[in-house]
Amino acid sequence: MELIWNHVLDWLSLLLRWGHFIVGVAWIGASFYFNWLENRLERITTEDSDVAGNLWAIHGGGFYHLKKYKLAPEQLPKHLHWFKWEAYMTWVTGFCLLCVVYYLNAEAYLIEGGEQSINPNLGILIGLSALVVSWAVYDLLCKSALINRPLVLAVLLFLYFSLLTYILDHFLSGRATFIHVGAAIGTIMVANVFFVIIPSQKELVSAVTQGRELQAKMAKNALLRSRHNNYLTLPVLFIMISSHYPFTYGHSLPWLVLATLSLAGVFVRHYFNIRHLPGAKNLYLLAGLAFLLVSILLTAPLSFRSEQQQAVVTAQIFPIISQRCSSCHAEQPTQPGFTAAPAGMVLQNLDQIERNMMQIHQASVLTKTMPLANLTGMTEEERDLIDQWYKHSVTGLNE
Repeated sequence: MELIWNHVLDWLSLLLRWGHFIVGVAWIGASFYFNWLENRLERITTEDSDVAGNLWAIHGGGFYHLKKYKLAPEQLPKHLHWFKWEAYMTWVTGFCLLCVVYYLNAEAYLIEGGEQSINPNLGILIGLSALVVSWAVYDLLCKSALINRPLVLAVLLFLYFSLLTYILDHFLSGRATFIHVGAAIGTIMVANVFFVIIPSQKELVSAVTQGRELQAKMAKNALLRSRHNNYLTLPVLFIMISSHYPFTYGHSLPWLVLATLSLAGVFVRHYFNIRHLPGAKNLYLLAGLAFLLVSILLTAPLSFRSEQQQAVVTAQIFPIISQRCSSCHAEQPTQPGFTAAPAGMVLQNLDQIERNMMQIHQASVLTKTMPLANLTGMTEEERDLIDQWYKHSVTGLNE
């Protein structure tokens, strides 16, 4: 029965992840396209025209002619397309995936193992609270006088998410910390759509239909939230794939790694937003690449120690891997919750262990993200032995 349940969870995770990816591409793709469209419009400045700009494009064997109105046409069309369900379904599928992967397997994925680990239910409560509190803090800041000081607002938001990463890392696993920060940002983005942007658009449609004047404050706030969503996109996309790269979330200063990578994404996004404008826009691209370089250097492994170490061969490591790792990394895993070896990595003989030497060293020594939540209780002495084995095998320092 347990095998069937695990198989169902695996497929549920796969389908939710696939669906999350599909609707996320639709949402982010639409955001990128409309941002590109806004930046490429041929502006019309004559006061007697109700059109703000237009654009000609060719795609898929056909020509397209697009127009943007300064406010709205005199009469609304019968069919008006809205862009909202992509955002809503991205959050719904993402939240369901969070529950399936992290909350149904809280002891393995959500919290760190060991004596200092917290109760899994408390970990779930902390994770959910991060989503709610983040939206409340963000919305409060946007409704304050900071709405007229966008740079100060952006800095405060950056500091908040860095602090959130730092706090969560003290309670959750590194992987879960990154994912929950991403979920908090995603919650803010979709809440912007649901609570601010779509109501503003509905008010615009209502004002045009009834012949009323549009509320300028409402439109301004919606534009601000839309811009925030645009800049938050690249950091969120990184976090979505971060679980595949333990050298990021497994770093001793994960908040700093996420901060530098997020800044890289924000600056690169800003470059693409303004590259059609005159001025020293390339500086923003260089700044983004500089922060990316800082992230690369920050996560670089420490240089090998030069002191003499005891030679360790694979045969000495085999019992450690068998006891601590092979319950998951087997052709038929015995660890509850697994129906196949994670990442397809089987570690049941000497050849398989040597073939995956780099991955074993990175996960068990450099980032200590494996064994997962240290469920099998790998000791520091065992990690040191693996470290010596890897360094001897790769560099021959002991020869």
